[in-house]
Amino acid sequence: MSLLQLLDEHPFPHGDPLVHTLEGSTTKAEVLARVDTRATEFGDLQGRLVPVVADGVEALIAMFACFRAGAVFVPVNPRQPQAVIDGITRAMSEVTPAPGAAFVLWTSGTTGRPKPVVHTHEGYIELIDRVLEPLRAKPGSPGRSPSPNLIPVSMALNAGIYNALFGLRAGAALVMMDGFDTTAFAVLIQRHQIRSTVLPPTAMAMLSDDASIESLEPLRYVRSITAPLSPFQARRFAERFGVTVLNGYGQAELGEVIGWTADDARRHPGKIGAIGRPHPGVEIGIDDPDDDGVGELLVKPPNTAVDLAPQRLTGDGFVRTGDLARIDGDGFVWLQGRLSDLINRGGNKVFPDEVEEVLVAVPGVREAAVVGAPDDRLGEVPVAFVTGETASDLEAVCRRHLVAFKVPVRFEWVDQLPRSETGKVLRTELAARL
Repeated sequence: MSLLQLLDEHPFPHGDPLVHTLEGSTTKAEVLARVDTRATEFGDLQGRLVPVVADGVEALIAMFACFRAGAVFVPVNPRQPQAVIDGITRAMSEVTPAPGAAFVLWTSGTTGRPKPVVHTHEGYIELIDRVLEPLRAKPGSPGRSPSPNLIPVSMALNAGIYNALFGLRAGAALVMMDGFDTTAFAVLIQRHQIRSTVLPPTAMAMLSDDASIESLEPLRYVRSITAPLSPFQARRFAERFGVTVLNGYGQAELGEVIGWTADDARRHPGKIGAIGRPHPGVEIGIDDPDDDGVGELLVKPPNTAVDLAPQRLTGDGFVRTGDLARIDGDGFVWLQGRLSDLINRGGNKVFPDEVEEVLVAVPGVREAAVVGAPDDRLGEVPVAFVTGETASDLEAVCRRHLVAFKVPVRFEWVDQLPRSETGKVLRTELAARL
């Protein structure tokens, strides 16, 4: 099955609005006509990689036009510096797409050079159906038309493409944003009566900080995407807007493998902060757990988006995620941070996320990132980079809430934290400053 069928065989009549923006709506017939026109402009590109510097509706049209022309879509965010755009174009020469390939994305590059991830049509549909299937109405039960799927992130990101294709696979209309704006987001939520959507942590923080946003009615559920969400930010957003915030977990190579259902949210409110439970067909485990059950998260999904390097696979076929986690007695997974971020202070484990959670709870502190600094005696010690301003003694606050070895040896105030395009903190850049 081709991803192009999600558009061609969408159940909406041709005259119905299929794509909405802040400025207006576009019918299914108009979308199909624009796709055909763009595909004709592309010409015969069978199997070739086509970089598209666009976002929003234009990127959506270009993606399906690539599929129509038999090409491989390579999304490029126009908001990136020109040097980054040029780098992606050059890197395309190193990519050999598989037959039937749909599009190529790059990993976030938080721990090294970004790597290409080639997604196939059939493989990506499986990634979508893995999450969608449990949400479909059971046979014999009354169904209802799905509400529009809001896409509040760039179509150059896996999260943007996934949620657009997810909405079409579910038979829903799409509401697209060309760049995130708090006022526009609130208007679109109300205009289209959206009860559930996705948001990256940075967008949640922007909405929580915007005093002009009085309500996000009728929004009820928000799934966090693209980057780790701290429990502090989740609680802050939930209390501000009366919205249930749900974490989830996936990787570009795996798709979403762990997440929440509305039923789990209702039945297990005390588990909010976990990333959920594995989706149907997904097996999980913990490698080399410590006394608290924390170790590297292992995942075995029905399939992966790419052929993984042998060192990422265990002997029994589980994928090493590089993330630290624990699994509680009810099967909920609690993420502890990246294995590569773990700080070993003289044999004692320091999880940066735990320290950061204490720091961002201090009034006046906007963001915090903790990294390991070399130390001749202990090997490495934690150092905190902090944004915002506060009169509090951060070391004293940490000593009240953390055991001594987890307290940072110093606190560096910075204007902002370096982040990847998906919003993840680039800890390697911070460590390089040390």
